[in-house]
Amino acid sequence: MTFLTLTNIQKSFGPVKVVHDFNMAINKGEFISFLGPSGCGKTTILRMVAGFETPSGGTIVINDRDQSSLKPNQRNIGMVFQAYALFPNMNVFDNVAFGLKIAGIGKAEIEKRVKEMLALIHLEHLGDRYPYQLSGGQQQRVALARALAPKPQVLLLDEPLSALDAKIRVSLREEIRQIQQQLGITTVFVTHDQEEALSISDRVVVMNAGRADQIGTPFEIYNKPATRFVASFVGTLNLIEAKVVDPAANSVAIGDLVVRLKDKVEAAAGSTVQLAMRPEAGSLNGSAKGDTTLSGPVVSSHFLGSVIRTRMNVAGNIVSFDMFNDPSITPPAVGETVNLRIDADDLLVLQA
Repeated sequence: MTFLTLTNIQKSFGPVKVVHDFNMAINKGEFISFLGPSGCGKTTILRMVAGFETPSGGTIVINDRDQSSLKPNQRNIGMVFQAYALFPNMNVFDNVAFGLKIAGIGKAEIEKRVKEMLALIHLEHLGDRYPYQLSGGQQQRVALARALAPKPQVLLLDEPLSALDAKIRVSLREEIRQIQQQLGITTVFVTHDQEEALSISDRVVVMNAGRADQIGTPFEIYNKPATRFVASFVGTLNLIEAKVVDPAANSVAIGDLVVRLKDKVEAAAGSTVQLAMRPEAGSLNGSAKGDTTLSGPVVSSHFLGSVIRTRMNVAGNIVSFDMFNDPSITPPAVGETVNLRIDADDLLVLQA
């Protein structure tokens, strides 16, 4: 059931248009991530949903109610910011209780709700601490509890994990997802970290220069990128130059090797196209599943712990491929010619 609808949303700051005709329908209880580089418009869309920015055009509807005439405090939205924004003169209990007090909730109900929220974030023993006495991860948990305490209809998260170190970031994002699923709250999460977006989202919106280049499940975004930008921004990507041999047969040439692609080739014979391939798509095992073999000398090999990433030269294209670390197998040496077994289905033709 559609719960949050954005229709033809536009936003300009003076002559600069930062969001172009954005459209999306978000279901109740869905976790949506907006992913993209700085300045792509993702936070601006979040702020328009919250009411902190007014759209230059379009409508925002939450639970069948147009939000255009509503102020931020009338929208029943919880928001968590990157910088925590906790009140330094209030302890944890009072920070979480703040929105409830503003709403005029009774003292007994406030105490009950705050205890529920502190239990939810596993900080019930720190209610009397002040923000400066907490770690960054604990402060962000308190900010989340404060946003959730008034039972908002939508939760907005604006890069809430970017100020934390890597290990805390991973554990906290999993905790946020668990809490979101437990409460069933419709959530919009803004991040520039692709791993975050792919790991916890129901759907991902990849933003590029104020537009949604692609909206899809993490699986679709990673494995079937719709544009060149999505393919290059999400994950590591090999770009391979090829010449079109027969567009009707979807055949292209990579050097002397002619490959018949599963992907549609919409270019004239003789023209150049770019193919994309993920590093994990190939295997040096000659008996591995695949219908195409890329051959060339090894340029470099890097040990990354569980994975060894090797680069080879295929008809002038530097192609990376990954293999799991196996102590019994020696990685290929620089200069050694290797044969990489792939499936033509893993070669995507990049559209502009």
